[in-house]
Amino acid sequence: MKRVCWLVLLVALLGCGCARRYVITLHNGNTITALGKPRMEGGMCVFKDASGQWSSVPAGRVREIAPRSMAGGGDRPPLSKPRR
Repeated sequence: MKRVCWLVLLVALLGCGCARRYVITLHNGNTITALGKPRMEGGMCVFKDASGQWSSVPAGRVREIAPRSMAGGGDRPPLSKPRR
């Protein structure tokens, strides 16, 4: 039973690393959420968008590609309202 628990824990930990979301920031300030790491192919940034469809953006329009946890989110709304 103990081995099964360790195996389930290991599979869960490995699976969490694969389901990473990335944020693609364009030069005009727009952001795109990608499922999985985008890749460059022939001058295009190719990725799966939030709905699971394959999409591409010209590489010249891309300013930054970063994991969602590290993406610069200065324009994001705060998670909670400040106290008064």
